[in-house]
Amino acid sequence: MTTNLSKYDASKLPKTEVVAKQHYAIVVAEWNADITYKLCNGALHTLHKTGVPDHHIQIVHVPGTVELTYAAAKLMGKVDAIIVIGCVIKGDTPHFDYVCQSVTQGVTMLNAQGKTPVIFSVLTVNEKQQARDRAEGKLGNKGVEGAITAVQMANLKHID
Repeated sequence: MTTNLSKYDASKLPKTEVVAKQHYAIVVAEWNADITYKLCNGALHTLHKTGVPDHHIQIVHVPGTVELTYAAAKLMGKVDAIIVIGCVIKGDTPHFDYVCQSVTQGVTMLNAQGKTPVIFSVLTVNEKQQARDRAEGKLGNKGVEGAITAVQMANLKHID
């Protein structure tokens, strides 16, 4: 069964007046830009819908998925949450495994610092169609999910 996982209950999110005062960053890899830019647009649109003004959102472009961690580290403590967006498609070499392991460990290490939540919106797929399905397809848009997660994590102190 295929489910669109990008639907969310807005009533469970913090109030707009709280979110409107916060700052967010989206770090997006340019590799596989046809996918990553759709994810970035989904995240950006969702942050706007939750009440984050455009001038409180910083978008940083990096060449590839491995570079997401460095950019996120530079943003730590400067924003309320960071969304990292990338797309790694499996090929015929072990490069896929190294890239996925690197970004996963990097984001985990940043989150363990407890300074700023870093949201993992990196697609790791076997083929391009799986990425399309998760960027604007039957499985929704993982950028939307990343934005909702970012708002929730940035507001843990506001949750009753």
